[in-house]
Amino acid sequence: METIRKTDLALYDPTRDSDPILKAVGIKRVFGRGSAAVHALKGANLSIPYGRLVALKGRSGSGKTTLINMLGALDVPTEGAIYFCGQEITTLGEKTRNQLRRTQMGFIFQSFALMPLMSAYENVEFGLRIAGIPTKRHRELAERALDNVGLKARMNHRPFEMSGGEQQRTAIARAIAHRPKLLLADEPTAELDSKMGLQIIKIFKDLVQQEGMTIVITTHDPAIMEIVDQVYALEDGQIVDQG
Repeated sequence: METIRKTDLALYDPTRDSDPILKAVGIKRVFGRGSAAVHALKGANLSIPYGRLVALKGRSGSGKTTLINMLGALDVPTEGAIYFCGQEITTLGEKTRNQLRRTQMGFIFQSFALMPLMSAYENVEFGLRIAGIPTKRHRELAERALDNVGLKARMNHRPFEMSGGEQQRTAIARAIAHRPKLLLADEPTAELDSKMGLQIIKIFKDLVQQEGMTIVITTHDPAIMEIVDQVYALEDGQIVDQG
């Protein structure tokens, strides 16, 4: 069935540890064919409970970015299944997966991907438009998200008027403004110094503890791995450790 209803996504009670928000079973991803085929994932399995901050760690080429793209329905596995809030999403069509990403998930990329001529507020409000949030709620939600990341006072500044850390926090505000169930971040602190990187993780911790959000990040930073709730280690396309 293609249509995702809000009732389908609310079947699982976040307070029950036995009900994961995300579950991956036997995920394989092959790029190319024949002798040129690259096996990015070789049967990954994981289960992530509601309301956790989870890190995927591994060297470059280990498969962590490929896996996070699968979890966020940005790509589909060659084999295996992924479940989000109890519903398999790997068999959904592209249109339905797009709807799922816009309404139930938030994404943060290394490049920030902010619109350069828009203010921080306008960048966040643009994300709300994409998510299909009614216009009358835009100001309330955008200002709340910017306040969450400590940027409400800077909301009229454009990216070139902001530091790298402020730009990253704007990207986080845009990703969380529609209050997604799941936030996915690919190396969100890679371009930041260690102090600012830890501040970003503090924001993530607050979102988990205060908003009940589930957040999955990829990282190389050992300091961050000491802070998160759970770590999955990837090596050569497989999960080799869970801490």
